[in-house]
Amino acid sequence: MVPRYARPAMTALWEPEAKYRIWFEIEAHATQKLADLGVVPQSAAKALWDWWATNPAIDVAAIDAIEAVTKHDVIAFLDWVAQQVGEEARFMHQGMTSSDVLDTTLSVQLAQASDILLADLDALLTAIKTRAEEHKYTPTIGRSHGIHAEPVTFGLKLAQAYAEFDRCRTRLVAARAEIATCAISGAVGTFANVDPAVEDYVAQQLGLAVEPVSTQVIPRDRHAMYFATLGVIASSIERLATEIRHLQRTEVLEAEEYFSPGQKGSSAMPHKRNPILTENLTGLARLVRSAVTPALENVALWHERDISHSSVERFIGPDATITLDFALARLTGVVDKLLVYPERMAKNMNRMGGLIHSQRVLLALTQAGLTRDDSYRLVQRNAMKVWEADGALNLLDLLKADADVTARLSEDQLDQLFDLGYHLKHVDTIFARVFG
Repeated sequence: MVPRYARPAMTALWEPEAKYRIWFEIEAHATQKLADLGVVPQSAAKALWDWWATNPAIDVAAIDAIEAVTKHDVIAFLDWVAQQVGEEARFMHQGMTSSDVLDTTLSVQLAQASDILLADLDALLTAIKTRAEEHKYTPTIGRSHGIHAEPVTFGLKLAQAYAEFDRCRTRLVAARAEIATCAISGAVGTFANVDPAVEDYVAQQLGLAVEPVSTQVIPRDRHAMYFATLGVIASSIERLATEIRHLQRTEVLEAEEYFSPGQKGSSAMPHKRNPILTENLTGLARLVRSAVTPALENVALWHERDISHSSVERFIGPDATITLDFALARLTGVVDKLLVYPERMAKNMNRMGGLIHSQRVLLALTQAGLTRDDSYRLVQRNAMKVWEADGALNLLDLLKADADVTARLSEDQLDQLFDLGYHLKHVDTIFARVFG
């Protein structure tokens, strides 16, 4: 985790003290249920909860010192708690194994991280919707292969982004449900030394579902799906960031990141206004996606368990969620403050002499009786003259001067085929599909 790209709420979830507090709650809830079942004394559960009620500080350094000797993090934690609570602490961890604590804790952390990310997505969706409605009818050129195609609106560009992030939100809700499972099943997952009722109780207390078959570890296909979902969200961030980066290029300049008073774009060139935020988002997206392949490779563990996944998850759990949280918040700010230039959009759209209307002419000629191939040939031979003249010629004028075209279409008909409004007549329909 790099502090430059981290926000406090998400970072706090992964701090050692936060982790140890979840560990304690798992152990204490399990001890409470064991006491209710008569396996351990009620006094043991009471001693744990009484100590916890004092809201003790977790001495991370002391636990680390014990682990330096034991070489086992869960044992170190249990030893430290026993030093605080006293004799009754010997009943903790009855019938449990380390993975019961570690895997259930990771489920809690990832579920809590999901809640923060879902709130981030909600904020981003609100920002995109606001700007989409603002520019619902702002005409701009649509591009395919980076080349002028046909007119769209800037609002439609943002509506597409909204729909994409709305799908991302739906996927994250499913991923949260997939990951939020509890395993308190003991060695190799058979419940030989811990009653399944303990798992049911702990899951209920922590807001988790019961893992049907935990084999000592929660199956890592769940985690693979979770991190893959984060990777898809990151790719959607990059898609919108890349669009903005393109629109900010000097040759395009249809939109750009907000440039604040006193901001400087280059140490050498005072004129520069660089798309640094969206470039940064492109890089952050790569980092989030880098967690996906290791998560997929973690699925194939040996037999009932090994710990080849453990070191991986100590990195990707915090790094992917912290980075994605930051990226979503940064993108929300970019969208909210995005500078949009409708006049430049109109200028760019019109710079190629009406080529953007070529398909309408093609279709009109086919409806007037020409074959599609002949229609294409007639339009293209005029369009290429405009292209090669870099917009200095006008397609409509050339078509009106082409006897083969005017033999099929009148000048009035040709004029109607160059109406910009024709391309925007279904904007309301698309917006209704996206926003309801």
